[in-house]
Amino acid sequence: MHVLNLHFNNYRNLEDNSIEPCENINIIYGNNAQGKTNLIEALWLFCGGHSFRGAKDSEFIKFGKDFAKIGINFYSQEREQTAEIIFANSKREVTINGVKKISSSALIEKYTAVIFSPEDLSLIKRGPSVRRKFIDSAICREKLQNAVLISKYNQILNQRNALLKDINRNPELENTLDIWDDTLCSVGEEIILRRLSYIEKLKEYAKNYHKGISDGTEELNISYISTAGINSKDSKKQIIDKFYEALKTTRKEDFYSGCTNAGPHRDDIEITINGKKAKIFASQGQQRSAVLSLKLAEAKVLKELTGENPVVLLDDVLSELDKKRQDFLINKIKDYQVFITCCDTVDEKLLEKGKYFYVNEGRIE
Repeated sequence: MHVLNLHFNNYRNLEDNSIEPCENINIIYGNNAQGKTNLIEALWLFCGGHSFRGAKDSEFIKFGKDFAKIGINFYSQEREQTAEIIFANSKREVTINGVKKISSSALIEKYTAVIFSPEDLSLIKRGPSVRRKFIDSAICREKLQNAVLISKYNQILNQRNALLKDINRNPELENTLDIWDDTLCSVGEEIILRRLSYIEKLKEYAKNYHKGISDGTEELNISYISTAGINSKDSKKQIIDKFYEALKTTRKEDFYSGCTNAGPHRDDIEITINGKKAKIFASQGQQRSAVLSLKLAEAKVLKELTGENPVVLLDDVLSELDKKRQDFLINKIKDYQVFITCCDTVDEKLLEKGKYFYVNEGRIE
């Protein structure tokens, strides 16, 4: 798939405009704080989610205006399609191919993209919740029903946690806890299976990309760390049994803390380089290369699942890469439609086919 046209009105600091990117590499360049990332963000919002910068919908509206509108024409599923998002009155109004939709999640099945931004370094630097969010976001884009599954699990988890707090005041309620454990294990097992399946696909692609970026000097590995001791070789029954046993083992701790201490909501994804934890031992450059490898692997898995290349959005990715690594990166993504933000133009020897967009104070040339 690829974007044919992007247009916007009253969107952030960008002047009302329309751009027509090429199907290959699109370089968006200019000084800092001119609006380059705003352009990347607009393309990302058509994935049906929130801003990768954590912005509220009201922040998309240009100061002094009542609404903002972004729209694209794109080629996907063997035909040209359109989508439009209007931000007004703290609400989103989404239209796909001229038909209004109840939720922006409807975009997930039409348009796919992968984003790398400096904020993604938190995948390595920060805690397990960030890595869980990365994996869960990926499996939700595999199938929309996975989002429903995760929502259901969180509802059951909240109810179990509420019961744990009640048990401290009413000990006789402890007999009802087994019912919630059974339900939590049943739904949690499905989430764990989907995560394990996704990581198995992701890890090999990420390993190969990282080997290329590091010129063969480093080996990247990803593994699922389960609070219940679950691994990718376990059957569905083994996963449920291990999860249930973990809940039994941590029950006393659960009573004390008033929350559930074992399960997919507490699991983690470990990222290592040459066998050492990237969070502790990797340099800034190694961490950036590792996250970039994960993102490129994510694009590869999406291609397998959907049969189409996702749009690749790279915000400020080239600044800390030498020419050799830039060359590897651009050559490996040349089959995708790519949007790259940077402060300077890219070496013409690296960019054989592409288009440049210069951004200055919200004006795009």
